[in-house]
Amino acid sequence: MIGILIYPDFQILDAAGPISVFEIAARISGTAPAIRVSSAIPGAVRSSSGTEMLARKFGPPGAITTLIIAGGDGVEAAARNKCTIRFVQAVAKRGVRVASVCSGTFILAEAGLLNGKRATTHWQRTRQFLATYPDVKLEPDRIYVRDGNIWSSAGITAGIDLALAMVAEDYGDHIVQKTARQLVLYNRRSGGQSQFSSLLELKAPSGRFGALLTWAREHLDAKLTVEDLAERAGMSARHFARAFIAETGSTPSKAIERLRIEVARARVQSSSEAIERVAQATGFRDPERMRRAFIRAFGQPPQSLRRAARAG
Repeated sequence: MIGILIYPDFQILDAAGPISVFEIAARISGTAPAIRVSSAIPGAVRSSSGTEMLARKFGPPGAITTLIIAGGDGVEAAARNKCTIRFVQAVAKRGVRVASVCSGTFILAEAGLLNGKRATTHWQRTRQFLATYPDVKLEPDRIYVRDGNIWSSAGITAGIDLALAMVAEDYGDHIVQKTARQLVLYNRRSGGQSQFSSLLELKAPSGRFGALLTWAREHLDAKLTVEDLAERAGMSARHFARAFIAETGSTPSKAIERLRIEVARARVQSSSEAIERVAQATGFRDPERMRRAFIRAFGQPPQSLRRAARAG
């Protein structure tokens, strides 16, 4: 039984996305879908869009093999609901999979399921989450994270990626590939969520580290290690790294790589400059290292982006 936990002002795609994945996977595998939507208060539960979803009252946790918690605007109120927290804890106590989509991570954390564990959440919530739950090992640039039986995913559509990964575990590669094709999706999305966030559109950075990032953009051919950046910011490396994540939602190394990728992409797409020279000028040094970074970020190598730009 797949349990979907919702509450007033939940994000409807956080629930509907995984529901569709599990429903299609079950149908393809020849089994009947077993999905139950539940809430602390049963009946029609209003999402943040105004659309309602019908939910049952929390039932015995023994029937649930996977619990997925939706995120949304109402997550903070839901995380204070004792009935909701007790239900999540009771399901987790059985050792089954418990997962969150987007800001549903706050409910996992409030239930004490993330202490000392790795997790992710929507990039816009990173600063708030780090300040509220400092004992969680947050990985802000991941699409989804699994730490034992506890899963968490990034913003909204990342819940579909998480559900597909669970389908692969439950049914195998053949079924998950068919499920992804039915949904007209990639089986495994490349890159992290920073590729979609406004944070790392670092063309005109602002905030506490804006001047530092502007300087870094002008010196991409330098090493730009965490220690180098911390020294320029006048901070210890450890304090700088944590403050940087809290401010930007990214680790310093990821931010520098993203700067390098963006500058390199512009040069690759707008000129006939040799790929090797672009890699050297943007601090990648090695063209192969730059190729791997492009595949992580864009799902294709520099040469493919150049060909597409020329064709366009």
